Amino acid sequence: MSQDGIPPAVRRVYGPEDLSTAAPFAGGYINFGDWSGTAAAGPPTRADRVRSQQALYRRVLGEFPRPGASRLAEVGCGRGLGCALAVEELGFAAVTGVDIHPEQVARATAANAVPLAAHPDRLAYTTGAADRLPFEAGTLDGVYSVEAAQHFPELPGFAREAARVLRPGGRLVVTTFFTSGPAAAGPLRELLESFADGLDVPHPIAGFAEALDAAGFARPAVRSIGPAVWPGFDRFLAGGVVPPGHWSRNFLPAWRDGLLDYYLVTADRPGTP
Repeated sequence: MSQDGIPPAVRRVYGPEDLSTAAPFAGGYINFGDWSGTAAAGPPTRADRVRSQQALYRRVLGEFPRPGASRLAEVGCGRGLGCALAVEELGFAAVTGVDIHPEQVARATAANAVPLAAHPDRLAYTTGAADRLPFEAGTLDGVYSVEAAQHFPELPGFAREAARVLRPGGRLVVTTFFTSGPAAAGPLRELLESFADGLDVPHPIAGFAEALDAAGFARPAVRSIGPAVWPGFDRFLAGGVVPPGHWSRNFLPAWRDGLLDYYLVTADRPGTP
């Protein structure tokens, strides 16, 4: 762990390497995407890729029932495009993007200069860690995270912090890839460079559900959305985005072999507003 709390691989990939500029993440949202609305025939286009990433955000944000009255925080916001979408397209009352990497916060601020100027009281970006969120207790209606929790060194602290900053009745929504269990960690390190170098942490989905329960969340719901994610993403990569045999093509077989899956997880803090 680096002195500022940023894991070395995260500092490199989201710092000087700037993952948002890599071809597999065309459009800057930095997620694998929800491809359920994309035709299965032929390789997806760059426009399809951007739509898939936006669709994943819409799927997550659709879990919050009252956009116009909801104040949200996105944990691991990256370039912050999803936060701007939440405010401008979906009409959430206010959204703050939080990222541990100061370079990402700077990029989010620059990339979203227009919506920040248009909505100065509704959209903001700030630094913060998943287990040290920069909000007072009970001040948020919702917390969400899109394809970032696989980088968090541990998940119980994130679950506790989310419970702390949510008001009674508030909701946590998380989507990313989790492993099937501890035994998957070794094979995943052999298949996928992101696990081998420590960028991605092999968090079992059952362990995250247990962390939510221990943090006091009620009724955690865990849903696999892998069929909407992995085949479409792999078809995009296969269209010449990465060289044949590139390690990123191994996400699809890892899913088919039951080593990992992509999940949508929702959990509510008990109580009434």
